[in-house]
Amino acid sequence: MSIKVLYFASLKDRVGRSYDELTIDAPLTVLEVWHRANPHMDMPGTVLASINMEYVGLDAEVSDGDDVAFFPPVTGG
Repeated sequence: MSIKVLYFASLKDRVGRSYDELTIDAPLTVLEVWHRANPHMDMPGTVLASINMEYVGLDAEVSDGDDVAFFPPVTGG
C-alpha cells in the first residue's frame, strides 16, 4: 500500500522536503504517518492535518492511496 505525505509552509522548511511517498503494510493513524516519515523529529504541537483535503484529527486512519497533508495553523490579519 502506498500513501503520499505532503508538507506545507514552515513545515516544508523544517523537514527539508515538500513530500514523502510511504509504503505501508496496514492502515496507520495520521500521527503514526508523521512518525514513520519523520522518525527523528517530534511533531510540532500546533500542526494541522488533512486526509484527501479534509481536516482530520491525529487519530484518523490513513489507508492505501490517501494523501496526508501537514501544515501549520493559518493566521490572518
